[in-house]
Amino acid sequence: MNAARLLALYERIAEAPDAVARLRRFVLDLAVRGKLVAQDARDEPASRMMAKLGQIRRRGGGDSCDDLKGRDAPYALPESWAWVRVGDAFQYDAGAKRDPKSLDPNGWLLELEDIEKDTGKLLERVRVRERLSLSTKSEFRAGDILYGKLRPYLNKVLVADEQGYSTTEIVAIRPLMLCSAAYCALAFRRPDFVEYVERLGRGTKMPRLRTPDAVNALFPLPPLAEQHRIVAKVDELMALCDRLEAARTAREATRDRLAAASLARLNTPDPETFPSDARFALDALPALTTRPDQIKHLRQTILNLAVRGKLVAQNPNDEPATKLLERIGLEKARATPKAGRGRRSEARPRTEAISFDAPRGWVLSCLGEVALKITDGAHHTPTYVAWGVPFVSVKDFSGGRLDLSNTKFITEDEHRELYQRCDPRRGDILIGRIGTLGRAVLVDTDREFSLFVSVGLIRFSHATLVPEYLRYLLNSPFVEAEFNRIKIGGGTHTNKLNLGDLHTVGLPIPPLAEQHRIVTKVNALLALCDALEASLADATTARTRLLEATLAEALAPAKAMAHDAAA
Repeated sequence: MNAARLLALYERIAEAPDAVARLRRFVLDLAVRGKLVAQDARDEPASRMMAKLGQIRRRGGGDSCDDLKGRDAPYALPESWAWVRVGDAFQYDAGAKRDPKSLDPNGWLLELEDIEKDTGKLLERVRVRERLSLSTKSEFRAGDILYGKLRPYLNKVLVADEQGYSTTEIVAIRPLMLCSAAYCALAFRRPDFVEYVERLGRGTKMPRLRTPDAVNALFPLPPLAEQHRIVAKVDELMALCDRLEAARTAREATRDRLAAASLARLNTPDPETFPSDARFALDALPALTTRPDQIKHLRQTILNLAVRGKLVAQNPNDEPATKLLERIGLEKARATPKAGRGRRSEARPRTEAISFDAPRGWVLSCLGEVALKITDGAHHTPTYVAWGVPFVSVKDFSGGRLDLSNTKFITEDEHRELYQRCDPRRGDILIGRIGTLGRAVLVDTDREFSLFVSVGLIRFSHATLVPEYLRYLLNSPFVEAEFNRIKIGGGTHTNKLNLGDLHTVGLPIPPLAEQHRIVTKVNALLALCDALEASLADATTARTRLLEATLAEALAPAKAMAHDAAA
């Protein structure tokens, strides 16, 4: 197994999460383990390079590079390589400190923000005169390895191609022997070194690599000639990674454009072309959908079509929705005490502001007109107990359903007091009205519970409205636009839906028989979305496992691989 095999398999793993980023790390890992290019027996070994330097010694009780070969080394290196400590092979933090007033105005002034994380690419070269600087700076030379020690997991490392100055959060690492600065930079970005600095910085808010930890860190040193061969190969493979990443980005952009165009044709349908547009979208979208966020858009499109009368055919024999509103009015009148019948009726929606071409038999109404009750939960924080009656807030809306498994609890006595005003029961709709706005769930349990103020309760006649249709309607883009209309109209705060405003939300109401047909169709299409989502998850898992298995095989020690082959 080698890099060539991974690249051959790339098409099968290209859609795995962070595939290209992981491929880059893989290349660096191979490079610093001596697995990327062949060793040459004619190369001067690293141990001789260090001997010439005269730096093989015990430093503060630490091991020499010879001591590290068999015992504490992170992994085995080729025979001609050596593990050395950073402080033995490099001058760490070699840059002289300079007062900002003494800097050459034409000099290069480097900040952490100028370096791209992980890749070591310079994003911008700024001169002293172009950047206000009041703090002490470090001076560096051309050829120094510049290492970002603040939040070192960002892996900001590059080679200085000219002298200049930097923030003191960037340290100049200067080789004490003849070596390839480009190799040293990539070795300081290698995955096991990143893991080392992350482990040391864990638990701190702004982690930094401390100087003692840096100089005692281990560094894989190959022969000088091999360093140059490694850099050439890494440059070649990183260029390939750039091309793979560009191809993937272009592929994703094309899919997004095609999917967006298909969904746009459905969301603003042309009556003449809608049937063919719908067939094309339903056939093509599974192939164009590769991410969960795309499936979310597909779900919203299905709901948008459903509540605009575009998902199922109208039947002229259906009783029109106007009859449903008449029956709702009668039921509300019977439920309203005579003393209150003379009060002003609830607000009606500004229908002229709503873009809706009502299909045959439909009517545009409002939530206040079709609901028998609209209220909300407790306006004070109750006393919680370890066990009792569930107390529901918007956090208990999970996956589009009411979830009572992780609620807080209140006493039976407090529940009885709250239940007199707000009494959720099976078939009611609960809607998030503070914080998580507009998310609606159906009460599908007979278990009693109380509500917090963040949840609104909507009760309606099941003889005139199908509960699942109303839930789909309240979660649709149509009603989301209505919530936005309320906010733009100044009736509520941006993170709150007032009960009075909820009464004015415009709702398209179809005939009762069509509501049932819509629910059946939406359930079937959303089940397909669920299957597509599960298929994407399975495919992602399979690609990830293949990628991990390939990496593990590629990084397996040569002896173990040979043993497996013999077996």
